[in-house]
Amino acid sequence: MNDKNFDFAISIPSKGSGGKTGLWRTKRPVINYDKCTRCRFCIIFCVENTIDEKENHLPEIDYDYCKGCGVCANVCPVNAIEMKDEAEV
Repeated sequence: MNDKNFDFAISIPSKGSGGKTGLWRTKRPVINYDKCTRCRFCIIFCVENTIDEKENHLPEIDYDYCKGCGVCANVCPVNAIEMKDEAEV
């Protein structure tokens, strides 16, 4: 058995590390709270750290910093997040 010690670094992005979205976002994630199971996958995988947990453990998106990348919608196991055109919302 090998007795090596390993150190790991975990990188957690700060909210808005790329700046505010401004007017250039074309798609926006919209959460259907009736379908949400509170799995937290969207919070964990959000690359901009713009999804927080509300008091009732439901996700809440900070649209000031959301880039509309769609990662949250892609990782949602119950398809509770839909990417909608910014002009529709």
